[in-house]
Amino acid sequence: MNTRETTAETDTVICSAKGCRAPAVWVLAWNNPKLHTPERRKTWLACEEHREYLSEFLGMRGFLKDVVTLAEWSATED
Repeated sequence: MNTRETTAETDTVICSAKGCRAPAVWVLAWNNPKLHTPERRKTWLACEEHREYLSEFLGMRGFLKDVVTLAEWSATED
């Protein structure tokens, strides 16, 4: 799943769910403790429809660390 894929026509960031082309609204921050240091955060992006599904997928594996809106996440990167 690509974390920062954008549509070709615009700079709209799209959902990471396979086959989904909807605009992303949520950032799911995660890490795999077997591969990443505790402070490292990987991200998946989610539209409204896929937020719960992707959160459950990561949560069942113990990887999910945080879910925030894309606007909140972007504000912390500046």
